[in-house]
Amino acid sequence: MNLKKDEFYQVKLDILNKIKAYNTIIIHRHIRPDGDCMGSTLGLKSILKNSFPDKKIYCAGYDTVKYLEFLGQEDTVPEEYYQDALVIVVDTSNASRIAGGNYNKGKEIIKIDHHIEVEKFGDINYVRDNYPSTSIVLMDFFETFKNELKMDVEGARALYVATITDTGRFRYNSVNGETLRLAGNMLDYGFNTDAIYANLHIKDKEILKLQGYVLNHFKTSPNGVSYIYLNERIQKKFGVSNEDASALVNTLDSIRGSLIWMLFIDIEGVIRVRLRSRYTGVVEIAQRYNGGGHMQASGAMAKNRREMKQMVKEADEALRLYKAEHKEVF
Repeated sequence: MNLKKDEFYQVKLDILNKIKAYNTIIIHRHIRPDGDCMGSTLGLKSILKNSFPDKKIYCAGYDTVKYLEFLGQEDTVPEEYYQDALVIVVDTSNASRIAGGNYNKGKEIIKIDHHIEVEKFGDINYVRDNYPSTSIVLMDFFETFKNELKMDVEGARALYVATITDTGRFRYNSVNGETLRLAGNMLDYGFNTDAIYANLHIKDKEILKLQGYVLNHFKTSPNGVSYIYLNERIQKKFGVSNEDASALVNTLDSIRGSLIWMLFIDIEGVIRVRLRSRYTGVVEIAQRYNGGGHMQASGAMAKNRREMKQMVKEADEALRLYKAEHKEVF
């Protein structure tokens, strides 16, 4: 979203005025939730509930993941609630990935996101693709109007969880001073960070055993693309959910010379692909296979094993070209 600072302010003001104009606001996010979309959803609900206690604020939850249950519960939202409601969709780049089929039955839609823009589906589309997480977009919005808006400790905690999960605990290149300052403002609410990291890091032994399987069975292409395929049989053998298995993509993030790593996984009859990289990008590969996301963290789909092999081949060639031009990269 290529706007100047004052233009960004005007979009934020337009969003605030829309929020003030509606008595019912329903927040949606993307399917198969991760930490950023779940934390952003609950964090935004906190801001709106505390700032406008007379309004009806709902989070429309349709699917959940176990490791994020400690953040709190979303709401079951009947279809009739959407009449004359404002719908805010967070952390979702295209309409096909919005969780819940009723999102388009509200009176207006606002999109708030940080992904590379794929589709404008809102009446207002506020996208900050230079921000590392949607939670940072929301915290910036909150700080812009902090004289009018309020948030409680649970909302700040939710936004902080969203931030640390989508920035890799502040390790990714998209993190800058503004990111840390806004995260610091979240921390000022005084929630227990030890409890957060315990919930995010402690794993069931079945997941650790599957992680061992990944480390023992991954493959590496000639130019350093590390990858593994977790089919339904393997997931069933270890008794691990799709979400927990998908989260193991970064098990392959520390292999010397491997600047791209990929995890292929069977989910509901579809081969989902998690692509990650260091230095070079993977989003263009993802976009060629019904996906998208960030420059160095994207998702896609493969129709079959042949497409899996083709994706690895394309990633390998991209990495060969990158290494040829960057001899200093280990």
